[in-house]
Amino acid sequence: MSVVDLMATAAGLPQAWSSRRLGQVGAACVKVLRMDELSVEEESHSTDEALIVVDGRLELDVDGTPVSVRAGELYMVAAGTAHTVRPGSHGVLVIVESAEE
Repeated sequence: MSVVDLMATAAGLPQAWSSRRLGQVGAACVKVLRMDELSVEEESHSTDEALIVVDGRLELDVDGTPVSVRAGELYMVAAGTAHTVRPGSHGVLVIVESAEE
């Protein structure tokens, strides 16, 4: 595989919050997406999920607690933890999650 320009890949996606799978490492799937200012409904996963903010900021509500994740930061969401994207998120996000999700 060649070098992936995360910013260009995210910018080329048809809509915000639609992800593009970049590849798989072991049992983990790596995806990139573009965030916009809108919120996203609550979700939880059966496995841990890594959220890496490449550019901008991710605003979360994790089990009722507000969490801000800035560019260059990583947030780990434990399996089974309810989390919602709050309004105000923007930029580029890389997600590493189980390929089965």
